[in-house]
Amino acid sequence: MQQGPRPNFNNRGRNPNFRREQQQEHRTNRMIRVPEVRLVGDNVEPGVYRTDEALRMAEDLALDLVEISPNAVPPVCRIIDYNKFLYEKKKKEKEMKANAHKSEVKEIRFTPNTDDHDFDFKAKHAEKFLKEGNKVKTYVQFKGRAIMFKERGELILLKFAERLAEVGALEGMPLMEGKRMIAIFAPKSAKKKPAGVPKEPKENTGEPQAPRPPQPPREEQPQAAPVRRPIEIKYAKPPAPKTPAPNDKPAEGGSSN
Repeated sequence: MQQGPRPNFNNRGRNPNFRREQQQEHRTNRMIRVPEVRLVGDNVEPGVYRTDEALRMAEDLALDLVEISPNAVPPVCRIIDYNKFLYEKKKKEKEMKANAHKSEVKEIRFTPNTDDHDFDFKAKHAEKFLKEGNKVKTYVQFKGRAIMFKERGELILLKFAERLAEVGALEGMPLMEGKRMIAIFAPKSAKKKPAGVPKEPKENTGEPQAPRPPQPPREEQPQAAPVRRPIEIKYAKPPAPKTPAPNDKPAEGGSSN
């Protein structure tokens, strides 16, 4: 007796769009199985619609019904071109990723015998790294007997911290790790203006400015009348008459009574 082909029970009850749903980021068109959805967008009147009605509207516009917010009640959908929507979304993500700055740690090496020219050259590089938002890891490398000059290495790193004070902050005092003395600098954020500094006047852009509220008139306090002091008049005293001394003799040739 010949037997016919066995029925394939492996695919029984399986949704043919199941794999497609797993691959797609959003549910679209017939994958949306809720009774009603909320439509948003420019090409439709926003509101809550039955799902079959929203699908018919999408078909009439030759576009797709895309579920953009599945957790809302009801889910939020848009009638758009799904392929174009994905292209613009990936393009924006790529631009945001390109503009996002990744902070890096730049290393700068010194020796206990670093001269002033080399010091200035490396300080300029560190300032550039800090202004770009990167951290700077500086260390003094000791070789052989140079380990005896730890104080000299610490002085170099502290001098370096003083040089970078405007653009970078020292995260901690220099520490020894093996044969290296290490100090790490973090970029400084923009400083805020102190509260006491007056703001600069804004340029006149031609836009009407809001009128200032009327201020109450100041009460004028009566001024006190000036106090007049009496004028003291000082008179010169007449000279006192001169009295002759008792021992004075009369002048010669004078008449006597």
